[in-house]
Amino acid sequence: MKNSPDDLETLIELMARLPGLGPRSARRAVLKMVQKRALLLAPLAEAMQAVAESARECLTCGNISTAETCPICADPRRATGEICVVEDVADLWAMERSLAFGGRYHVLGGTLSALDAVGPEDLRIPRLLERIREEGISEVILALNATVEGQTTAHYIAESLEGRGVKITSLAQGVPIGGELDYLDDGTITAALRARKSL
Repeated sequence: MKNSPDDLETLIELMARLPGLGPRSARRAVLKMVQKRALLLAPLAEAMQAVAESARECLTCGNISTAETCPICADPRRATGEICVVEDVADLWAMERSLAFGGRYHVLGGTLSALDAVGPEDLRIPRLLERIREEGISEVILALNATVEGQTTAHYIAESLEGRGVKITSLAQGVPIGGELDYLDDGTITAALRARKSL
């Protein structure tokens, strides 16, 4: 596609930078959008322009929204006294997709990392502690990734909340529904065994 106009190549290169899209997938996506210009390309361009101008971080939880307060934080039905702490917005959206949680969220914006010089002040941990006090939170659910950094961050938050009368829980880890032991890694099997429960 060496003879393609520069604008098309630029669009393909930009699309290829998106997660889950490589150069070939981006090329196919751009071709489909150009072929269906009125149905796909024009509305997509308008939507992207609108989001570029209005998207912002929710001042309360850190979610991405088009208002200063996202719909989750603005919904009075979500004031359940539970707050689910996640690493980033993608994790919040994954939790919402499951429809399993009806409370509010708090996005940290990363995890603690001594190697990368990321401390509590670099994340939204101080704001989390403020929210727990201000909103009368009774349970903090730590839904952080099962990585060394995620677990270090979870322990730090749990220690910071000691003596505040707040219940601290974390997501269960182990064998997923429909999972077969033969296909699981050693760490998942170990976590599942340690988190076993009575039947």
